[in-house]
Amino acid sequence: MSSNKRIIVGVTGASGAVYAKRLVECLLSAGVDVHLVVSPWGKRLFRDELGIATIDVNAFSRSPRDRLTIHPHQDLASTLASGTFLSDGMIICPCSSNSLGRIAAGIGDGLIARAAHVTLKEGRRLVVVPREMPTSRIDLQNMLRLNEAGAVICPASPAFYMKPNHIDDLVDSVVGKLLDLFQVPHDLHIRWGDDTEVSARALTVDSR
Repeated sequence: MSSNKRIIVGVTGASGAVYAKRLVECLLSAGVDVHLVVSPWGKRLFRDELGIATIDVNAFSRSPRDRLTIHPHQDLASTLASGTFLSDGMIICPCSSNSLGRIAAGIGDGLIARAAHVTLKEGRRLVVVPREMPTSRIDLQNMLRLNEAGAVICPASPAFYMKPNHIDDLVDSVVGKLLDLFQVPHDLHIRWGDDTEVSARALTVDSR
């Protein structure tokens, strides 16, 4: 499968490395040109949660045809730091409270925040995936500020109507939603009604 889409993915230090890895894999499988930036705490996240000690192409790519470029987080001279770098948008998954606050405050001292600011100023889609809970007033205000600037706030809240049997099913629920937000085709089992219509009809009969 080939695609003319180009999407930036930022990974920060909030728990949820499995979401980030699955997201990158699905984007690559769909033929998307992926540009990945992992913060220092994001690297720690991959190591602690998935045992990935080295962030390189081999950690995510399954085919030599995959289009994956990894950018150093501190390289503010990267092409991602410029609005002239054309993309379909950016996903920050997972997004820590610290990164959320930096982006909302306009502090671009790392490539993830800088690329997020560029994405917003160029009118491209920015999707932020906060995972931490409960949510403080500060985080809520930062989310609102980003939403008002044009970002989409998409918490890592998996659905259960597809009757998940494994953790992977819950991960796919979140990743599938992120892919939908960029109209990236996939075959993940996330659609309401795919396997729920029979159960819904049975429930209606039982309740009569």
